[in-house]
Amino acid sequence: MYLDVADLRTFYDLPLGRLLRSLVGTRIRALWPSAKGEALLGLGYAGPFLRPYMDEAARCVAAMPAQQGCVHWPRERANGAVLVEVNQLPFSDAVFDRAIIVHALDFSGDPAATLREAWRVLVPGGKLIVIVPNRSGLWSQSETSPFGYGRPFSKGQIQSLLKTCQFDVIAKEEALYLPPSRSRFILRSARTWEALGRALWPAFGGILVIEAEKRVHRGLQAENGKSMLRILRPVFVPEGVTTGMKPAGPGSARHPHVRRKPRSR
Repeated sequence: MYLDVADLRTFYDLPLGRLLRSLVGTRIRALWPSAKGEALLGLGYAGPFLRPYMDEAARCVAAMPAQQGCVHWPRERANGAVLVEVNQLPFSDAVFDRAIIVHALDFSGDPAATLREAWRVLVPGGKLIVIVPNRSGLWSQSETSPFGYGRPFSKGQIQSLLKTCQFDVIAKEEALYLPPSRSRFILRSARTWEALGRALWPAFGGILVIEAEKRVHRGLQAENGKSMLRILRPVFVPEGVTTGMKPAGPGSARHPHVRRKPRSR
């Protein structure tokens, strides 16, 4: 079940939410330093992570699930948000260069269908960043943030899901090594926690940040340009003869009145 969009917006306005937006946004920016002139799609509640690209991208669209609800985004500009069914996106094929999916797969009843729709609207070779709670991390076990309410994934599970939906994983990141707490001391030392976590226990980050590329299947060409498919040609069979097996004639080894000579040794 999806969280309400009002709760998500409220969380990202709080000090902890602003901190998470910065920490996770840093990982996203490291993977995508620039999106100049490109069309970006945010699926789920991706507005906080699309914002850094608003001034350079050709277009940013925040697609918010109907079960979650929709709010005006961004607040200070013309609305770029749209209410959608995540498994039936109202976009044509191959219209976005990149997509960010956050607070979507972990709440979707059919995450594979959601990824297949993302695959459809991405251009060939388009890039995708998926952000999901880490099953091994503390944030998936705490209700301090929205990452504690949905379905967590292990790194192997999300990679396998992406592969099944025709994406090639090209980068794997973890983030949120600080404890899931609103303590001011924890928030002030968040950068230290992140640095220590990446160095000492990299597998236990609170969330997984996975970058993948849309895979497009290509046809295989046989050698010398010939088709690999066998061409079937009609064979005209004389009337009265079956096609399953050649009839046993007098000279056939299967004829009951013909004895085969033993081989000389």
